[in-house]
Amino acid sequence: MDSPERLAAVRQQIALACRTAGRDPASVTLVAVSKTFDAGAIEPVIAAGQSVFGENRVQEAKAKWPALQARHPGIALHLVGSLQSNKAKEAVALFDAIHSVDRPSLCEALAKEIARLGRRPTLFVELNTGSEPQKAGVPPERADEFLKACRETYGLAIAGLMCIPPADEPPAPHFALTAKIAWRHELKLLSMGMSGDFQTAIELGATHVRIGAAIFGART
Repeated sequence: MDSPERLAAVRQQIALACRTAGRDPASVTLVAVSKTFDAGAIEPVIAAGQSVFGENRVQEAKAKWPALQARHPGIALHLVGSLQSNKAKEAVALFDAIHSVDRPSLCEALAKEIARLGRRPTLFVELNTGSEPQKAGVPPERADEFLKACRETYGLAIAGLMCIPPADEPPAPHFALTAKIAWRHELKLLSMGMSGDFQTAIELGATHVRIGAAIFGART
């Protein structure tokens, strides 16, 4: 199966999960995660109608996406990996959404560049719902305090939350916790679910699913 066929299959699975959950499929944005794949692998997916893509690293995105976007106007680019504060300027210039806001130094850098560049990417706060020490993200018990600081201290308009559940645990409780915190703060966007668990994420309210391998195949 080639990538356009895999994309069509993923779209069908999203539509089915939405029907099961009593949701409109248009309420879920598919972010095709193209990290490590070159323009040659991405072009057929664009040709098949996909217009929202995710990248993990600023430098990789900067190397391949400006030329692709020049050839294909209307592509939206999302940063789904962690962001270093010193890359905030490039990230604000390049990305339409940033899914990994998770610490005060990054908030400060983003606020400065948003004001300077006049670009306002959609911002998600990343939660570390499993409190895993090796992972980025705000622990759930600090989410209220951090979201308040984003708004009041840094003047950032946070639109939603993102999470990546621990690989060795059922994802549903992590998605449910993320949705609960978002509801408490009247945040409408939820970036939850990847290739192995996006149906569960949709049932629990995901508005953005980040899918790479199920579309592009295994990474080398």
